[in-house]
Amino acid sequence: MRFAAALTAGAVVAIATLFPGMALAAEAHELPGETMSLWWALPFTGLLLSIATGPLLFHHVWEHHYGKITLFWAALAVVPLALAFDMASATEAVLHALLTEYMSFIILLFALFTISGGILVAGNIHGTPLVNAGLLLIGAMLASVIGTTGASMILIRPILRANDNRPFNAHVVIFFIFLVSNIGGSLTPLG
Repeated sequence: MRFAAALTAGAVVAIATLFPGMALAAEAHELPGETMSLWWALPFTGLLLSIATGPLLFHHVWEHHYGKITLFWAALAVVPLALAFDMASATEAVLHALLTEYMSFIILLFALFTISGGILVAGNIHGTPLVNAGLLLIGAMLASVIGTTGASMILIRPILRANDNRPFNAHVVIFFIFLVSNIGGSLTPLG
């Protein structure tokens, strides 16, 4: 009896998959992005400004209420979206952003972090200007292959160890952040 019920449920799922027009959620609820004004970007801009300035300007409030502030900016985007268009379009837009874009990005970062966290680069490297420039060049090229997170995880320890005896070494880390962690990944969609 259970096998027959499972077989029937599997057949229904297979038919719904093969014929999406028969599925209940087959109706498209896409937002007309080409006709939307730039005002819809205002909540995102506010969120970015809050993240950038919140910890600096109002540290105590940000420390305890950053989730509520983020929720405020999200609601400022989603509620007008549901009112201006319809609830189905707003729900689909939110689910699309969370499930297909955000989760895939987090999974990619987790995979790169896990893989590169297990790679140890060891050696007797001395931090001369030529060696530092070479490591930064290798890191920038490596970031285009394995992503900025992976390249940063692999090369930050060797560059810190190579420059630990230099009295002025903060600039090397700043160049590392710009070249390897940011600019290096510009040649690939991983970056």
